[in-house]
Amino acid sequence: MTEWPEARPNDNRGPRYGHGSASAQPESARVMRQVRRGPVAPPGQGAYGGSVPQQPSYVDGSGHGGGYDDYNTGQVYGSPGGGGPGGPGGDGRYAQRPAPDWRRRIKVTSITVAAVLIVTTVGTYFWADSKLNREVDLSIVLDRPEAGEGTNYLIVGSDSRAGLTDEQKKKLRTGSAEGKRTDSMMILHTGSNGPTLISLPRDSNVEIPTFKGSESGKTFQGTGRQVKLNAAYAEDGPELLVRTVEFNTGLHIDHYVEIGFAGFANIVDAVGGVEMDIPQDIKDTKSGADFKKGKQTLNGEEALAFVRTRYALAGSDLDRTKNQQKFLSALASQVATPGTVLNPFKLYPTMGAGLDSLIVDEEMGLFDLAGMFWAMKGVSGGDGTSLNMPLAGSSGGNLLWDKAKVKQLVNQLNNDEKVTVKGD
Repeated sequence: MTEWPEARPNDNRGPRYGHGSASAQPESARVMRQVRRGPVAPPGQGAYGGSVPQQPSYVDGSGHGGGYDDYNTGQVYGSPGGGGPGGPGGDGRYAQRPAPDWRRRIKVTSITVAAVLIVTTVGTYFWADSKLNREVDLSIVLDRPEAGEGTNYLIVGSDSRAGLTDEQKKKLRTGSAEGKRTDSMMILHTGSNGPTLISLPRDSNVEIPTFKGSESGKTFQGTGRQVKLNAAYAEDGPELLVRTVEFNTGLHIDHYVEIGFAGFANIVDAVGGVEMDIPQDIKDTKSGADFKKGKQTLNGEEALAFVRTRYALAGSDLDRTKNQQKFLSALASQVATPGTVLNPFKLYPTMGAGLDSLIVDEEMGLFDLAGMFWAMKGVSGGDGTSLNMPLAGSSGGNLLWDKAKVKQLVNQLNNDEKVTVKGD
């Protein structure tokens, strides 16, 4: 048998390198290591391009590889699994997480916030709408004047003690009289020339016209009798009061709003009090008012005493109506602020206190009510006008209206013109 040539001199590659096996069986095929080279470097980045060329990685025929290995033991440098830094079967590079899709996240968040706001707004609207006491039927009012431009609200403060405990009546000094009477009456006109607030003194001399009874449905013919304005309400409630105001002024009343003692005090407390600039020292044992001149914040009890004060003022009822105008405007300004509207801890108690105690006409909606409050705020903010009904004297304790000025005032309101008439 032919022998393999002897090894070259000084060949130190080992006794088995290039020789056959001493075993009678042929030697199995050896697995040769393969060299994987990295990607070709871009132009300009070769050996002298300033970057270090990627080193080849060695893998055996079974696909295992990693760093340089020990041929006899198979031990690799790097991870025990031979997968390299990128994990099993990796190419030596770390896997990167995909970048977050911020556009999609912002879109989803915006849609979610918008949906929550819509649901909350709709829910609040129906909740508030259900609380309005629509008890006044203006459809039974007879011979109504033709409606003019703008909107006219008849705002009434009654002395109703409904909802007050005996302790509250004593604290608020309301007394315990049965039924209810009008404690204050105002006409608020809203239009393109700013709001106008007109106080109607409760001692105003008016004629009771023919009217339809709110309870009986019977028609009561007018006899020309002259009474104080608050007597109309005492005789047959809101419907007769609206009929009497329209008959004596010629002004169409679009909406009716009434609030009692308890509701008034509760609203003031719900907004955290109302700041007022008291024009003079006031002490009235009947209303419970005891104030020093100057700016101060009134709570519900103090506010009610302030607007009811009559005997401590020089002008009696006329000065009282001016104080009522100032306070209601200040209250509206306090309610219609971002601090109240955007704060649910103030908004919901305020709405709850107000809506529970308000009595409105059957056609009154929340948007009408909101429009009234914004107009009241405009009066105090200097965008509107406030005045008492123009007077021409008195007769038998009743205040007589100046008919010429009243006619001019009504014409300006009906035509939605800037009010130039001056009141008392």
